[in-house]
Amino acid sequence: MAKTYSQDLRDRVLAAYDRGTPTKQIAMTFDVSPAWARRVKQVRREAGRTMALPRGGARLIKIDLQRLADLVRAQPDATLRELRDRLQVHCCETSICRALSRLKLSFKKSRSMRRNRTGRTWPRAASSGRPPRRSMMHTG
Repeated sequence: MAKTYSQDLRDRVLAAYDRGTPTKQIAMTFDVSPAWARRVKQVRREAGRTMALPRGGARLIKIDLQRLADLVRAQPDATLRELRDRLQVHCCETSICRALSRLKLSFKKSRSMRRNRTGRTWPRAASSGRPPRRSMMHTG
């Protein structure tokens, strides 16, 4: 992931705009893209902010991790939606998935459990997508 430009660079770009320097010249002078330079000016005009927003990572954890772990222990095969509904918290299912990752819990099947199906459900010849061959011998 690319790094955020420094506040010093942002201030110099905005000062150049304030002096009336065109975007193309600002981009060449400071070795930035014209789109980024325009965006810095636009954010200052519309939001009144010159600083970059914080990047990456969860800022607020709405999920009680201990309660989530208890719910999973009680019903290990619950779906993300079911867990979210039982937690009674307003968040997306992705947040529940991330919380499960933090708890080192996953939906992967355990190798120590019995397999769901023990036998084939279709003849072996059909594995290529063709129907099974029939005998060419005729009795008659």
